[in-house]
Amino acid sequence: QLQLVESGGGLVQPGGSLRLSCTASGSGFLYHAIGWFHRAPGKEREAISCIDNEGDLRVYYPDSAAGRFIISRDNAKNMVYLQMNMLKSEDTGVYYCAAAWSCDRIGFADLWGQGTQVTVSS
Repeated sequence: QLQLVESGGGLVQPGGSLRLSCTASGSGFLYHAIGWFHRAPGKEREAISCIDNEGDLRVYYPDSAAGRFIISRDNAKNMVYLQMNMLKSEDTGVYYCAAAWSCDRIGFADLWGQGTQVTVSS
């Protein structure tokens, strides 16, 4: 059973950067696409980005993430990263990683981490 653990969240000033990590353990990591999701306070969770199992396909969902966030993965380390730059107050919230068989299915993912809190504030 694949398990996911997020880390790297924290408090950052507007315009700053953070790199979130999603560490996978168990079996099957190499066969799964991994997505990052954001749940802002009082809002529904939304998909930010997804990367396929080989790292060849990267998808960015909301327009606000394009050009500011970069997803990557290191299969040798069982890790997926989300580099977040030029952070805004609206980026505040809990960030989750999730696994699915493909990025087309990431919205139906049933493997989730526990989340990591990001707060963008001066």
